[in-house]
Amino acid sequence: MSILDKIDLKGQRRSKLSGKTFEQLREIIYRETGIYFQDNKRYLLESRVSRRLKALSIDTFEEYASSLQNGRRSREIGCLINAITINETSFFRHQSQFDVLVDHLVPALVKERGESATLRLWSAASSTGEEAYSLAILYVERLKPRFPKLRVEIVATDIDTNVLEEAKDGRYNGYATRNIPPAWLRKHFTPEGKHHRLNDDIRKMVRFKQVNLSDRTSMLRMRSFDIIFCANVLIYFDDESKKQVISSLYNSLATGGYLFVGFSESLYGVTQAFHAVRLDKTIAYQKV
Repeated sequence: MSILDKIDLKGQRRSKLSGKTFEQLREIIYRETGIYFQDNKRYLLESRVSRRLKALSIDTFEEYASSLQNGRRSREIGCLINAITINETSFFRHQSQFDVLVDHLVPALVKERGESATLRLWSAASSTGEEAYSLAILYVERLKPRFPKLRVEIVATDIDTNVLEEAKDGRYNGYATRNIPPAWLRKHFTPEGKHHRLNDDIRKMVRFKQVNLSDRTSMLRMRSFDIIFCANVLIYFDDESKKQVISSLYNSLATGGYLFVGFSESLYGVTQAFHAVRLDKTIAYQKV
């Protein structure tokens, strides 16, 4: 490694992530989370793990990888997971999926299970909570007026404990709230400088918990959901992990329930267990 590799533009020493250490860290992360960093994502892993080097005052990636393999892993692995997980979301990010939920899927489930039913909704890999809170707002604004006896339970999970704490706080910037109809923003949020804080009545509708989607034991506790949103998650798994996660999500659904994945994702080649329901250019995968 040349001296230029170790010195940034401000004259401060920095480490470079070697191919060998990249493979070591990639294996640790894959084993713990099921997330697989492709070779072309080495720069991304380097950027995110460098935060842990700075926080721990460690000089090199080699030293950090060695510490994970020699006793510190149990204390540090949670911090590493928080550093490498990608958390980009916003309210009503995939509007067509929410429209299909309100206009087609919930009415079908209510017809089947009765107007006094309780529907269980799960936002998997919920990040900072925008998707789960979008479901809560939709229930208040569009579902409850139509089905006054209908009840919902909303669960939001993520592997990253930091974003779960942010979600519980319910404070969002303009980028996150840009897709919320202005009337709903005024009704359900309180301005706080350049941010908006979600009001308590909506926040209390969502229960947050830490769940690792690739951990079979954790997934065994997630059962009997009618709707699961798991968008933009499968793209970070390899084929084997995808199949395991989708199998667990299938088992988490009640019979007749639906799974949404991201628009850039598909279950083709992953599983044949679901029935693909195409509605308004949106696909929902049903457990039948």
